[in-house]
Amino acid sequence: MTPLFLYGTLLDPDVLARMSGDAALPRRMVPARLEGWRRVQLRGTPYPTLVEDAAAAVEGAVLRVGDAALARLSAYEGSAYALTPLTVATPRGPVRARAWIAPPGRAYLERPWP
Repeated sequence: MTPLFLYGTLLDPDVLARMSGDAALPRRMVPARLEGWRRVQLRGTPYPTLVEDAAAAVEGAVLRVGDAALARLSAYEGSAYALTPLTVATPRGPVRARAWIAPPGRAYLERPWP
């Protein structure tokens, strides 16, 4: 099982269930906070990415997925992103996870993502 940090469209339970092919995944999300990063818009898209920012933090969720769901979610995220290892804070303590993050040059630094 791969722990993922979700911070954008996959936080929507309907999107997560549809894109992962697993209707049970949304119920397994655990609130998480990523310190030292900021959520911004990915250039040329309506989607978010993360950029490092020591004064910021991103609220999201962490969840563990199997290989089939990971493959489907990776296809949904596309080639603009790379799975990046990081540590998030959860109510149960710190968790090492991975998040889909685009290269910094692809981010609109001045455009926060809703």
